[in-house]
Amino acid sequence: MSPDPSSEPQVQPASAPAPAPERVFLVVVDDSPEMRIAIRYACRRAFRSNGRVAMVHVMEPSGFGDWMGVNQLMKDEARQQAEATMQKMATEVNKLSGKMPMLYFREGDRRDELLQLIQEEPGISILVLAASTGPKGPGPLVSALTGKYVSKMRVPVTIVPGNLTTEDIEHVA
Repeated sequence: MSPDPSSEPQVQPASAPAPAPERVFLVVVDDSPEMRIAIRYACRRAFRSNGRVAMVHVMEPSGFGDWMGVNQLMKDEARQQAEATMQKMATEVNKLSGKMPMLYFREGDRRDELLQLIQEEPGISILVLAASTGPKGPGPLVSALTGKYVSKMRVPVTIVPGNLTTEDIEHVA
C-alpha cells in the first residue's frame, strides 16, 4: 500500500530573497593626504559589491566669532572651496565606482558631525577612514572612533593604512 500523496506535507517553493540593501561606504573628505586612499578603497569596495560611495565634508567653526563680517567671509570662502573639492572628488568617485556619490556637507566639530550623520542616515553601511602615516599617529578621527567613541558607532569602521598603493588597494578591496 503506497502512502496517499495528499497526506504528505506540501513543500512550498522557496521565494526569492529580498534584494540586499545597497551598501553605502562613507568617506570623510578633508585636506589630508590619506583621504584619496580612503576614497579609492571605498570606490573599489562599492564597485565590487554593487554599492555606492557617500562623501561628507565638515567645515569646522572658525575662531573669528567676534568679527562677524570676517567670519562670514571666511565661511563663504571655505564653503566654496569645500564644494569645489567635493565636485572634483565626486567626478573621481564616479569614474572609479561607476556611480555618482551621495554628498553631505556639515558644519561643526568633525567627529560629532560624523557621528550624527551616521545616526541620521540609516543607509550608511560602513565608514572608511585612512590612517595617517605621520609621526603624530593615525589621525584624530581614527583615534577617536577606535577609542572612547567606538561605542557610539552603529556601523563598522574600515581603517585603511595610509601608505597603500593603488596596486595594494586593488588587491585587498
